[in-house]
Amino acid sequence: MKLIAGLGNPDTRHKNTRHNIGFEVIDEIARIHQAGFSSGKGKFLYAKIEHRGEPIILLKPMTYMNLSGHAVIAALTFYKMNCRDLLVICDDLNIPLGSVRLRAKGSAGGQNGLKHIIECLGRNDFARLRVGIAPDHPVGSYSSFVLGKFNEGERKITDDVVPFAAKAALDFVENGIEHAMNMFNTGRQQ
Repeated sequence: MKLIAGLGNPDTRHKNTRHNIGFEVIDEIARIHQAGFSSGKGKFLYAKIEHRGEPIILLKPMTYMNLSGHAVIAALTFYKMNCRDLLVICDDLNIPLGSVRLRAKGSAGGQNGLKHIIECLGRNDFARLRVGIAPDHPVGSYSSFVLGKFNEGERKITDDVVPFAAKAALDFVENGIEHAMNMFNTGRQQ
């Protein structure tokens, strides 16, 4: 069994914001598998799916981004899973919009949701899929930028990258992180 956690903020005012692209990817995987979400044993929503014989729990923390670790720990504990079964999907301000980057482990890279998960787990050796949201222009406030909604041009790009990221996540489940990295760390999707 695998756990795929998409990070975001739960309030409806955060829907379609740059910080919530992890939720969008999780929703796309759920859509592909025609699955709905239920409340979990913790502050998260989950959906159970099966992809090519592999059971998967899709997770959406219902905490704010900077407390995502609580939901991830609760789900890992409840489903008796460990870090090698985990893939975290989040936004990344350091990667160009339209790009994805998978890694087997690493630092938080300034992403507060990843930072909290690392703190709660006490380790950083879990897979992550970062979806680029970096602008092509200077930004005054990074906080306002990540909590802002995509403009029309950005939305066209994210409408393509979200299904691409969903395929990358499912490849992780089916073939492992190394294969997914080789197949999907190819640069920007256009």
